[in-house]
Amino acid sequence: MVGGDVSGSRKKVAIGVCVMEKKAFSGPMLQILERLQAFGEFDIVHFGDKVILEEPIERWPICDCLIAFYSTGYPLKKAEAYATLRRPFLVNELGDQRLLHDRRRVYEKLEMFGINVPRYALVNREFPNQELDFFSEEEDFVEVHGNRFWKPFVEKPIHGDDHSIMIYYPSSAGGGMKELFRKIGNRSSEFHPDVRRVRREGSYIYEEFMPTGGTDVKVYTVGPEYAHAEARKSPVVDGVVMRNPDGKEVRYPVLLTPIEKEMAREVCIAFRQAVCGFDLLRCEGRSYVCDVNGWSFVKNSYKYYDDAACVLRKMFLDAKAPHLSSTIPPVLPWKVNEPAQPSDGLTRQGSGIIGTFGQSEELRSVIAIVRHGDRTPKQKVKLRVTEENLLNLMLKYNKGKPRAETKLKSAVELQDLLDATRILVPRTRPDQESDSEADDSEHAEKLRQVKAVLEEGGHFSGIYRKVQLKPLKWVKVAKANGEGEEERPTEALMILKYGGVLTHAGRKQAEELGRYFRNNIYPGEGTGLLRLHSTYRHDLKIYSSDEGRVQMSAAAFAKGLLDLEGQLTPILVSLVSKDSSMLDGLENASSEMVEAKARLNEIITSDEIQSTDPPGEKPWMVDGSGVPPNASQLLPEIVKLTKKLTEQVRLLAKDENEELAGKTSYDVILPYDQAKALGKTSMDVDRIAAGLPCGSEGFLLMLARWRKLARDLYNERKERFDLTQIPDVYDSSKYDLLHNAHLKLEGLYELFKVAQLLADGVIPNEYGINPKQKLKIGSKVARRLLGKILIDLRNTREEAISIAELKSNQDSNAEIPSIAREDSADLQKSQINLEHASKSSLGSEKSMDQDDDDDKEPKYRLDPKYANVRTPERHVRTRLYFTSESHIHSMMNVLRYCHLDESLQGEPSLVCDSTLERLCRTKELDYMSYIVFRLFENTELALEDPKRFRVEMTFSRGADLSPLEANERDASSWHQDHTLAINGPERLQEVGSYLTFERMEKMIRPFAMPAEDFPPPTIPQGFSGYFSKSAAVLERLVNLWPFNRHSSHANGK
Repeated sequence: MVGGDVSGSRKKVAIGVCVMEKKAFSGPMLQILERLQAFGEFDIVHFGDKVILEEPIERWPICDCLIAFYSTGYPLKKAEAYATLRRPFLVNELGDQRLLHDRRRVYEKLEMFGINVPRYALVNREFPNQELDFFSEEEDFVEVHGNRFWKPFVEKPIHGDDHSIMIYYPSSAGGGMKELFRKIGNRSSEFHPDVRRVRREGSYIYEEFMPTGGTDVKVYTVGPEYAHAEARKSPVVDGVVMRNPDGKEVRYPVLLTPIEKEMAREVCIAFRQAVCGFDLLRCEGRSYVCDVNGWSFVKNSYKYYDDAACVLRKMFLDAKAPHLSSTIPPVLPWKVNEPAQPSDGLTRQGSGIIGTFGQSEELRSVIAIVRHGDRTPKQKVKLRVTEENLLNLMLKYNKGKPRAETKLKSAVELQDLLDATRILVPRTRPDQESDSEADDSEHAEKLRQVKAVLEEGGHFSGIYRKVQLKPLKWVKVAKANGEGEEERPTEALMILKYGGVLTHAGRKQAEELGRYFRNNIYPGEGTGLLRLHSTYRHDLKIYSSDEGRVQMSAAAFAKGLLDLEGQLTPILVSLVSKDSSMLDGLENASSEMVEAKARLNEIITSDEIQSTDPPGEKPWMVDGSGVPPNASQLLPEIVKLTKKLTEQVRLLAKDENEELAGKTSYDVILPYDQAKALGKTSMDVDRIAAGLPCGSEGFLLMLARWRKLARDLYNERKERFDLTQIPDVYDSSKYDLLHNAHLKLEGLYELFKVAQLLADGVIPNEYGINPKQKLKIGSKVARRLLGKILIDLRNTREEAISIAELKSNQDSNAEIPSIAREDSADLQKSQINLEHASKSSLGSEKSMDQDDDDDKEPKYRLDPKYANVRTPERHVRTRLYFTSESHIHSMMNVLRYCHLDESLQGEPSLVCDSTLERLCRTKELDYMSYIVFRLFENTELALEDPKRFRVEMTFSRGADLSPLEANERDASSWHQDHTLAINGPERLQEVGSYLTFERMEKMIRPFAMPAEDFPPPTIPQGFSGYFSKSAAVLERLVNLWPFNRHSSHANGK
């Protein structure tokens, strides 16, 4: 008999709800029980807390099927005794629920069933703070039984009910720890920047941190054949819970891959929990189970409530009333009065772009190359050292190899160097120096500078400071054991690199730009970008070079883009991938750049520049374009002004040094904590009010910066200018005018203006003295990045075509109703075949996963059946590349001048003449300058039409320098917070012009790394043939269950 047609004379199946009342009367439980009751086949019997806690089991209600699971205060042993006495059908086995309270046993069980878990190790202690010989901790890793876990790693208590989980971050990312916990109000985690050592008061699991792109997946099973999955913002990113207007956490249903469905089935069977929730981590094409929770229901999903009720009904009838038909009725009994599904409060404003090319266009991809934000000037100190303790330090960290170079970057290494330097730095300096003492005085001055740099900040972070020690001279000495001789270094070159730190203004700029992108770059989305991202329809990947300022700019941008909160370190680790081979370095073009600089020096010093452009010649085509006609006269002026400024800073530093002279090296109170500064978006008002330099720099380091520039800019003995110092003088004068205007340094503005004039000519010409050389250098510097961008765009186009073809086929199939009524057994067989095919096709998966390539990113998708989203197939790929000035100039030069290559003779430039002229005048691509490519698809055009895919190119000059240039000391735009606004985007093409993807690819391909030179693409686990028609249609058909009238198995994954 079908569903609700059961007669009153037939005995109903009694379903006992033996759980604590808080769980029994929760929203999801009531929704599902009401649906079960609506079938007319069941009596629902609530036990209640009083019966469960106070009555003996003999007086508990008798039932056919039992829903029973542990929660706080629940007498699990008593429930087990009742189940033994009455022997009802158990939805979730009771004894196995004990496993879930011990994370060790959970992982053991998962491994026993072949389910992927993160790499982990156990540290069991018998009492708090027990010292263990198999466990050790260093600055950036812990080691357990010889297994090393580098930060970031995760620390979990072994007890499943203890939700205090810690993530420890590496010093290279700023260090610190993030504590995850059960949601409290609007937070689910807290970052502690000063916590660096792991806990020792209990037993813990240590496991590898899995970068998941900032999104977690929760899976809910209802029996081994059904699984529903939802994505949410991961608590490891910023700890702020994203809620809808009703106060519920915002989650989005997503499709599981075939292999993930098999994992869900195995979890259900392994723990003998039909209704079971578990946490899934998706990382680089593979999926891992990191926690199993036991009984869990989805919240606020009417479609899920329907499915769960249908699956549980079939379980109960098969177990206790097999004579009744478990076929799903054509119309579900509760459908008539089903309430409307509530909105999640994140309104989507449409997916089309309204503009020149019509509403039929949809955005498919956003690719941006972005320069880092405002930073402190980059610095370098070089000195020869012969001191024994410094040479011993070098040997300590290069494993005793006398001729090996040593790099010191970690906190422990830099602390050792600081201790050694403090001993060597003299307490006072003589005011008068004889000629014989001059060299010693300079050496002592540099050691003092090294000490000052190392003492900067509250803790060390290799993200901003590093030291190299290179041995220069050696002697033979007798070995300590008297057996023969060995080499020992007697002199080494110490190179300390520091500075280039992202300032509070730089971080603020990056966040603001991220917000701008969120609200303006995605047409029709607005704040809906957050929804787009959370639903896996936004495929986001952020890359950064190895430089700390670039990494932190990327993290701050991501914070603004995705509306995150909190410190940058967790965001950096969770969302930003480093790729130095693509975004760092100029080595490939070093010889050409040396040649360009030599020619530039010749042009400037020989007065070769003409005051007017040659007749008939475009201004950007001449050698040395942008160099001021009076450049040779400006050189003595910049030297004079630099010396004048240096002398003023020397007097300020002398006062500071005298204040410190009366203190020992160990009792100096550090005025500034750089670690905490990473979390700031405003300047340190107290330091400004005290008349100190902004940021972490004291007067001593400020003097070292200017004195080095004054010395290097002009060699008085040789009467020679070093033009390579002009960008650094401009950099420093701009920094001090922006951040240290309160010091009122006389002549600073004049120096800035002269340095700017010269730098506007020098900097662009360092990347090529004329367009052809700019193209050559640009293509060598940006070759890998250009290749990656073409891959990004090509993959997006191919994917869009595949989805369009699939949608077209589905629309055709919809006209044949019978296709949705195929026998479900055939569908299940086909699904099994698909899963086996997926597994077999991944035989070499392990080796492929080792390749570092963008194509290994999973193409996870939103589940349209549950999503309540107008266009679930809408999908945008975003790739953000954060880099330095060199790559921005190189990219721009290739775009401007690619048409000059011999292979493209006769082709017009990708950039229109009006923009070329504007770029010629622009000169500087300042902090936060960027280039954006947006790929649009016109869905009304045929798939084979080249105009179906259009590329739009825009750029921004970055920070707006006009307040500085006008010397607007009272301008609120920068004087109050030292932050310059960012110029808006400008078009690289004529208004109304139409650049097809095919033409852009043709123009860029000669200068880009070929796709075949990149690592081979990796097929993500479970995605073999995902975009092929048969697999995708099959996936859709399988997901039609349980509303297929011939369905005999509950296959609703």
